[in-house]
Amino acid sequence: MKGKLRSKRIGTGAALVTGVLAATSLAFAPSALAVTPQTATITADCGIFGGGDATVTATQDGTAATVTVTSSITAPLALSQDSISSTFTFVNASGGTTVFSGTKNPAIATGEAVTVGPLDGTVASGDSLEAYGGSLQLTIFGIAVTCTATGPQSPGPFVFD
Repeated sequence: MKGKLRSKRIGTGAALVTGVLAATSLAFAPSALAVTPQTATITADCGIFGGGDATVTATQDGTAATVTVTSSITAPLALSQDSISSTFTFVNASGGTTVFSGTKNPAIATGEAVTVGPLDGTVASGDSLEAYGGSLQLTIFGIAVTCTATGPQSPGPFVFD
């Protein structure tokens, strides 16, 4: 009987120690950084090249962040992968602007929606970035296309942790 009681105490003690260690490791684990919202919609005017709705998706990993833009503007010609040079300038609520840039895009067939990104940028904790007042500049076949948001993005600005 004494042996069974001792086994139960050791088992209970081991379970208690394991639980405390698990809780402690969770408390000290680095928290994942996130941007809120992760996706926003803008309506953009691209001058003679058209305009319409676009979906902007943002991600964050520390101070590194990316945005990907999928527009309703269709490609008049087939575009090869990584052939569009893009610069997306956001207005930062704390003042100034934050720029995301790159030459990433999937291969786009004639008539498909133009998608660019992920475009790379640097953010600080608490940055609140809005497309309205900024611009997206695309260079395709050497032709610069500038798109500007015609109103605030929905559901609101990107806020980074």
